[in-house]
Amino acid sequence: MDQMKERFPHIPERISGLGELAYNLWWSWHPAARMLFKSINRAAWKVSIHNPVRMLNDLDGTVLQTAAADPKFLRHYDAVMARFKTEVAEGSSWCLTNIGVEKAPIVFFSAEYGLHHSLPFYAGGLGFFAGDFLKECSDLAVPVVGVGFMYPEGYVRQRIKPDGWQESADEILDRENAPIARVCDARGNRVVVKVPFVEPAIYVEVWKVLVGRVELYLMDTDIGVNDPWNRGISAHLYIGSPEMRLRQEIVLGIGGTEMMNTLGIRHSLLHLNEGHPAFAILERIRERVEAGMSFDEAEERVRATTVFTTHTPVPAGHDVFPFSMMEKYFSGYWPALGLDRKRFMQMGIDPDDPSRGFNMTVFALRMSEYRNAVSRRHGEVTRAMFKSLWPERKVEDIPITHVTNGVHIPTWIAPQMELLINRYLDPEWMKEQDLPATWRLCEDIPDDKLWKTHYWFKMKLIMTIMDRARQRWYGDRADAQMIIAAGVFLDPNVLTIGFARRFTTYKRAALIFENVDRLKKILNDRWMPVQIIFAGKAHPDDNPGKVLLQKIFTSAEEPSFGGRIAFVEDYDEQLAQYLVHGVDVWLNNPLPPLEACGTSGMKASLNGVPHLSIIDGWWSEGYNGKNGWAFGGEGTKDEEDAGALYDILEKDVVPLFYRFDDDGVPHQWVKVMKEAMMSNTPAFSARRMIKEYVSKFYQNAMKAAD
Repeated sequence: MDQMKERFPHIPERISGLGELAYNLWWSWHPAARMLFKSINRAAWKVSIHNPVRMLNDLDGTVLQTAAADPKFLRHYDAVMARFKTEVAEGSSWCLTNIGVEKAPIVFFSAEYGLHHSLPFYAGGLGFFAGDFLKECSDLAVPVVGVGFMYPEGYVRQRIKPDGWQESADEILDRENAPIARVCDARGNRVVVKVPFVEPAIYVEVWKVLVGRVELYLMDTDIGVNDPWNRGISAHLYIGSPEMRLRQEIVLGIGGTEMMNTLGIRHSLLHLNEGHPAFAILERIRERVEAGMSFDEAEERVRATTVFTTHTPVPAGHDVFPFSMMEKYFSGYWPALGLDRKRFMQMGIDPDDPSRGFNMTVFALRMSEYRNAVSRRHGEVTRAMFKSLWPERKVEDIPITHVTNGVHIPTWIAPQMELLINRYLDPEWMKEQDLPATWRLCEDIPDDKLWKTHYWFKMKLIMTIMDRARQRWYGDRADAQMIIAAGVFLDPNVLTIGFARRFTTYKRAALIFENVDRLKKILNDRWMPVQIIFAGKAHPDDNPGKVLLQKIFTSAEEPSFGGRIAFVEDYDEQLAQYLVHGVDVWLNNPLPPLEACGTSGMKASLNGVPHLSIIDGWWSEGYNGKNGWAFGGEGTKDEEDAGALYDILEKDVVPLFYRFDDDGVPHQWVKVMKEAMMSNTPAFSARRMIKEYVSKFYQNAMKAAD
């Protein structure tokens, strides 16, 4: 609390808890907490882009003095703070009952975390998985501590040039106006950790983000004690240079483990989110060898308490480092493990391509007892990809299971949808969100109320897009054609399809443009028109992805499409919220079987937006014939998939959407909306997901813990 007084000296004592609340992302998934900040000053909340730390820093003391003297505000403040204190201090009893531990035995390593747009430490689905994972662990009081990087330059900001080409711009994180804080020791000195076995030495400064009950520790190499060429190791997410990427992963895995030791956080279990932090396994083994164990004994102990989650069905997505590069950085490390070069390198060699280098995914699979893909279909693909690691087994017996991803319901449900659901579902529905019976009560929501709520989301989405376009027009003097492409002609009464993904070739963002004439006919139908909103970023080094993006953007500028196509630039978590709440249909058409899971459609379904997707990833499990639409499959060509997509739009989706009854409500469409909510929400909730991780992995791994 003393630190909060130093950061916010202008906050009156009566409401001083606002500072503590602002620095804990608990507020980001509790509407009442967000409304508390908003009620202080609506304009300041908007200007801060819904970031309470920035808002409190910008407000002058008189505004806060007024709030502290307002009885209505104080009642709201006291209620929110009481709930905050209770949930953060106590949390759910579920985990204690099912795991039987009270302290933090699990350390979760991830290269990215998608928690809130004020902390741009994410690039896509992997990060949002990690963010939702931590939030749900907080809700269930699962004893997890997070480890990652504090990227001072975030991922990338996206700007589209007049010719449609993506430009990437850095935006330095304003650390003083973000919900993140330096970690200091008892004397008030900043905690700085030396990464073991790296010469010249690399140091990391430690930062902390509070995610409800969960602590997330992030490392930053941009400090003066480091050599200039090392300061940039943590500058960006997913550095393109292979050697810099290797250095980054050494710092993440080995440095992250040393950071935990420095902070005095003893952990019994290790959970790796993808292969990037897999060197943490090595460091855990080295610590045990140093304590007197043989390598084989230490390896067995560490393997028995390690969980590895892989998200990548694309072979090129797995990091592989040349042996010469590995030798450069680890020749002084493997003797500490009691290994020679050959045995060390063997841990990361892929039998299918032994000369390529040290494969981080292969290494993690070999060294983890518990391995999972992120959907049932992805599990099948992953077992086939890595069958050579277990040559004596049939593919179906390869020891890689799956835990299908889920989304954190309190984060992704629209507040107005939550209010509507509160009126018709059981009062305890949020506690029982993963039970199918809970959601069957959506049948009781009157069609007109659900439809009007959705229409309000749609209006909010379109107004947000128009406001963004206006800012580009006013602030940047953008070309008029660019403003048209940004969505100024969107109509809330038109069937609206949303497509928001990372722009890479296998996700096939331009599939719907396969037959341009047929698409124009669908979009420009006089009586039943359709509009499509695109958003997403290409990786800065992915030129084919940028070409796809350019094709869509230039199409949005083309008059013959009638202004029915929009591309909204600089896709982030906040825009994702507006999109999954406000479009009418969520489109997803990757090249099967390359979609590991895909969670955006889950978020849309939660808010009553039906999914229209290729059968791949989670939709292989979620589609039931009544909750959306499915097409395509493995082995089909782009033109065949596009034809099937056009057929579904023309024969099913468009006519159903425009089938309004006399009361102005499309009841048959609303039936599909309800089915999407009822069937998908409990099955694809982060609560169900976390319970599976606990029951499948953590409970068993705990028995082998030191």
